[in-house]
Amino acid sequence: MADLIIIRSAFILLLAVCAYLLQPFGVHRAVAVGGGLVLGLIIILFEMRVQKISLKRLIGAAFGSVLGIFGAFLMSLVISRGGPEGSPTVHFLQIVLLLWMMYVGLVVGASKGDLLNLAALGGVFGGEKSAKKSFKILDTSVIIDGRIADVAETGFLDGVLVIPQFVLRELQLVADSADSMKRNRGRRGLDILQRLQKMVNLTVQIVEDDFPAIRDVDMKLIELAKAYDCKIVTNDFNLNKVAQLHGVPVLNINELANSLKPVVLPGETMRVFILKEGKEYNQGVAYLDDGTMVVVDNARKLISKTIDITVTSVLQTTAGKMIFGRYDERMHGAPQADKHERPPRKPEQTAVES
Repeated sequence: MADLIIIRSAFILLLAVCAYLLQPFGVHRAVAVGGGLVLGLIIILFEMRVQKISLKRLIGAAFGSVLGIFGAFLMSLVISRGGPEGSPTVHFLQIVLLLWMMYVGLVVGASKGDLLNLAALGGVFGGEKSAKKSFKILDTSVIIDGRIADVAETGFLDGVLVIPQFVLRELQLVADSADSMKRNRGRRGLDILQRLQKMVNLTVQIVEDDFPAIRDVDMKLIELAKAYDCKIVTNDFNLNKVAQLHGVPVLNINELANSLKPVVLPGETMRVFILKEGKEYNQGVAYLDDGTMVVVDNARKLISKTIDITVTSVLQTTAGKMIFGRYDERMHGAPQADKHERPPRKPEQTAVES
């Protein structure tokens, strides 16, 4: 990074020196130096912007610009034949036509560049498709949730995490909300983004792509995923379903969490803490460390106690996993006598001693 700053500074200084020595347009040397510095800064800003554009869009923009210049050249020949030679109006129209055609070709070529299949060319261009596949777009809900940072720290996420600009705006609106709960959630999301950016083994990229004609943020995420040919990371159930209908692959953090929960089979014994009573008669409810709900029969009277239960069934729902168990009073109800406690005396033995 330091080397790049030195190269950029040297480039701007070189332009300023050339402007000082050559004095273009016959201007004063001080004005020429200022113009050289401004031009150098504009070129550096353009170079920094181009670095964020994909190879497909760069090729599309270059191809579109060449076609635009060629079309403008042909149309300029027609204009020059129809007007007086050397007329300022003709020259002005030719320049405007050139800039117009080149601009249109640049913009249209860049927007349609994602349709290019560079993988078919092989070689250096063959890796562009796989690089796009490794992009993962984060939505607002999964950023606020925060578990994505824990998953990223384990090294299971590869490629580039993409943060759209409209998601950042939504996070900022939540962080600036008058509701204290929403405000805390928004600030948590911004803290999670800073945590992701500080991870050395992870690349976080903020993209400016937007779809002004689409108001819904979820639909913008789907269109962006289509444009970049990548996946969406979310924990939003509705976004998950809509994205699947549009053919966009989704990585759902909730599904990942459910798949990592320990497998419990009917007939196994487990120890749980009865937290509250259940909806049905004589039921108690407990929770595992990962948040899994455990519904226990015959445990209503054992609230705030830790007991051993037998698993009867396991139910997988869209919201997660539920475990049903049973507390057997016959197995656990009768207390065992302490082996150090002296057994009670028989009446006959008491009479003899007396």
